[in-house]
Amino acid sequence: MHWPADYHMHTPLCRHAVGEPVEYAAQAVKLGLTEIGFTDHSPMRRDDFDNWRMRSDQLDEYVAKVRRAQKEFPALTIKLGLEVDYLPGHEPWIRELAARHPWDYFIGSVHYISDSWDVDNPEKLSHWKDRDPFEVWSVYFERLAMAASSRLFEIIGHADLPKKFGFIPQRDCTSMFQQFLDAAKASDVALELNTAGLRKDCKEIYPSPAILQLAHRTGVPITFGSDAHAPGEVGMDLLRAIELARRTGYSQTCRFTQRQRRLVTL
Repeated sequence: MHWPADYHMHTPLCRHAVGEPVEYAAQAVKLGLTEIGFTDHSPMRRDDFDNWRMRSDQLDEYVAKVRRAQKEFPALTIKLGLEVDYLPGHEPWIRELAARHPWDYFIGSVHYISDSWDVDNPEKLSHWKDRDPFEVWSVYFERLAMAASSRLFEIIGHADLPKKFGFIPQRDCTSMFQQFLDAAKASDVALELNTAGLRKDCKEIYPSPAILQLAHRTGVPITFGSDAHAPGEVGMDLLRAIELARRTGYSQTCRFTQRQRRLVTL
């Protein structure tokens, strides 16, 4: 089978992953993947912003780890990327990061609906207790639309992340989904099919089939990612994501080199 690229992988520098990039690359080769990309959590301007990302002084070390994997596995195409958090007002910092190395792509992700609440953090699960899921999702998708409109990213990651713990609004969310997808289309940003949701409480790929259908109808292209935090998670459930994409009507996926996109047959 001709696999799509697995464009979402982490390293121990983020403090919640295991295995070096060379181990992830070895697993990719074992599975028959031909292209992967590393996208560890980028540093923030303040190293004490949270405890699940690399420090700013580790960015060069991260790049060196990926370069080593590229050197040791020349037959495997390995891209250099970052998963970059989008928060309003942080755009200058993201531009600084973009200028530091010749990146192949940035995944723009929203984890925070405020500077203090990352909605997918199990240590802050109690924050959901007194919050209306629809309100949380509304803020989240507003920020996701801002991330897409910023033109700072090639891909938007795990688009319905707030469903991770099963907190899903009972009200119709179509308008907020469409607002985000219209922004993605206008900015020519791709949408990631992230299989990590299948390993979480929600037991569903990010994004949901309903969002993916809207994305296809809107003309938003896609990428694939296992969101691997260990070598054994490389390529995990990619076949299910491919089947979902095809069922939705997608026949192409994106690949990136030095932040330039090309479409390939799925």
